[in-house]
Amino acid sequence: MTLRQMLEQGRLELFRAEVPEPGENAWYLLQSCFSDKDFSYRRSDYFLHQEDEADDMVQNRFFEAVKKRSQRIPLEYILGYTEFMGLVFEVDENVLIPRQDTELLVETALPLCAEKRVLDLCTGSGCIGLSIAVNGTPNEVILSDISEKALETAEKNLLRLQREYGRLLHTKQGISMICGDLWDPVQGTYDVIVSNPPYIETGVIPELMPEVRDFEPKSALDGGVEGMDFYQRIAESASEYLNRGGMLCLEIGYNQGESVRALMERHGFSDVRISKDLVGHDRVVAGKYIVQ
Repeated sequence: MTLRQMLEQGRLELFRAEVPEPGENAWYLLQSCFSDKDFSYRRSDYFLHQEDEADDMVQNRFFEAVKKRSQRIPLEYILGYTEFMGLVFEVDENVLIPRQDTELLVETALPLCAEKRVLDLCTGSGCIGLSIAVNGTPNEVILSDISEKALETAEKNLLRLQREYGRLLHTKQGISMICGDLWDPVQGTYDVIVSNPPYIETGVIPELMPEVRDFEPKSALDGGVEGMDFYQRIAESASEYLNRGGMLCLEIGYNQGESVRALMERHGFSDVRISKDLVGHDRVVAGKYIVQ
């Protein structure tokens, strides 16, 4: 079987399994069979060798991956990595898969973080806080999560990025991690707090795509009956952990902008602004805390 035949058969099997974008998925699974570094196998390499016979080891590896994807296991979990903010992050079943929408949260926070102390609540894979550390110049970044296993994944990503971008990335005092339920492990005050907390309504979760519903950690998805539980807890206590003029930046669901803005304003935040994602949905709410 040639590489071209193998790729087409993989695409067809994914199509029959009703996997979204079967062609792109088949390509990334094929790419992972040849990459000595994540995403390093290029389409130009494939086109030059598409009529070459694929050896048994490559075929077995590829079709085993296709089988997993046909079961609707997320592509990113099969690969073990994904791209976010131009960086490669390791991901597994213990962390939410980073989405492009979340890049807006990083882009919103970055100008606020220069020489600042930053807290990333509900960090998961660490993609938000670590992207700020790589692309910005924070003084210090703290990553916090309730899940020890999630923090293990974040630690892997920290070590990976340290190898590629320097000992302490661009921070002066470095990056550290704390484990506990939301505010419980947090000490001291910060200039910027960022968070992509669970915000999906409990009743909506059964309606999600099987990749999300059946495989991503529910603790990172479920925001309570109205999807607002974590926003309530964050807004109620954020003032205890923010310096005067500190900023709180939150990712939100497409229909939660006004509710989260009102909540933040009730708890002492001013100049609260909502930013929209690339398709025009409310995606980030950010506001400044002024000591009352």
